[in-house]
Amino acid sequence: MQKVFQNCYEMDKKCYSKYALSEDILMEHAASAMEQFIRDNFDKEKTVLIIVGAGNNGADGIALARLLHSDYKIFLYLPFGVKSNMAKLQLQRVKLIKVEVVDELKEADIIVDALFGAGLNRKLNQKSIDIIETLNSFSGYKIACDIPSGIDFRGVPSPTAFKANITITMGALKEALFLDSAKDYVGKIEVANLGVSRELYEDDSSTFLLDRSDFNPPSRELQNSHKGSFGHVAVFVGEKEGAGVISAMAASRFGAGLTTIVYHEKLQVPPYLMSSSSVPKGASAIAIGMGLGEFFEDEMLKTEVINSKLPIVIDADALYKKELLEIIKQDREVVITPHPKEFSAVLKILENRDISVDEIQKNRFELAKEFSNIYINCTLLLKGANPIIAKKGKIYINTLGSNALAKGGSGDILSGLIASLLAQRYSAIDASINGSLALALASKKFKKAKYSMLPTDIIELIGKI
Repeated sequence: MQKVFQNCYEMDKKCYSKYALSEDILMEHAASAMEQFIRDNFDKEKTVLIIVGAGNNGADGIALARLLHSDYKIFLYLPFGVKSNMAKLQLQRVKLIKVEVVDELKEADIIVDALFGAGLNRKLNQKSIDIIETLNSFSGYKIACDIPSGIDFRGVPSPTAFKANITITMGALKEALFLDSAKDYVGKIEVANLGVSRELYEDDSSTFLLDRSDFNPPSRELQNSHKGSFGHVAVFVGEKEGAGVISAMAASRFGAGLTTIVYHEKLQVPPYLMSSSSVPKGASAIAIGMGLGEFFEDEMLKTEVINSKLPIVIDADALYKKELLEIIKQDREVVITPHPKEFSAVLKILENRDISVDEIQKNRFELAKEFSNIYINCTLLLKGANPIIAKKGKIYINTLGSNALAKGGSGDILSGLIASLLAQRYSAIDASINGSLALALASKKFKKAKYSMLPTDIIELIGKI
């Protein structure tokens, strides 16, 4: 996993004070990273349109123009002039080698956005919006310098943003790159070193980006084992029975030795699932909420779920029940898996806070971190385009999924995967991370049209990651 930061300002200052690097040196490395990407991927003589802002992000773009000049046909566009000292210096340098400065946007093979970069804290003016929309209409390959222009410091388009094929971000990864609303703009993300390795540049962080290499699936290396060695999941199946059955199927597929559905009314299920009207005595984890409805009596839930000490996943309908939500205050392994609307309900029930879905989506990192610092025994998995997992103030971001998962049943599968790992003695945080990664990686293995993926397809693919 990689560290992620709110911003890099203090780490830049560390380079000046601790490593005796100048602002100019950092800027040369930033420009050189973009230069190297272009040289590695595009033939000489290609046209390059570089759009630069008035500050230091623009200065990075001006430096890039100098590095590419003579090998590539450069069009340098400065819609707002230059204001920062470094931008003025870089402009002086490109004028000395006669880089072409243009007074209007034009199509090019490569388009480099160096308008605003990280830290935008205001809405774009109309001129900026017009520029960005024109750039987005061009067909050239699009590179964003640091962060696509128009994405604000949280990761929200303000109100629009440059749509990059790749974002070359400077120094370290920023949270704003991974907010759900930024996902359609950032493209692929690469980090540019700024004169020292990332190990030296980066400080400590409490936010991390998950990689494929972080996936740690269940192990079956122990030969002297039996079904009881791999846990027993009890999945509550309620009013919308398909949700619970799908969850139970996923739990079984992901290695649980036994999986039992706990029913209100007996129903037909796949033959490898067991059925019971109560939580089996040998159960080692519970999953509840998926299609739950109002089938189960309060006394039964109190006896079988609330007063239990078993690790538990709470999802969907259960997130609207105050009695079940009180479980997150207990000293046991607890995972809740809300989507933004459900998280809004959780905050209302537990803290009487009225926070809209829109505000949750704009402030996902802050709210998840705050919640996890209050309810320290609970692991929060906040669903979205980039699900985030929070425990005791630490945040883990999963960007590896596919929009094929935007279909009913995906969340039910996720609950089953996490419950299966809890039953197999994973901690709540490890079960959440690996369950989320399993769902994401399985979705990427689906080879048919994305719109056609069914929950049963995902369950089948879980066995192939």
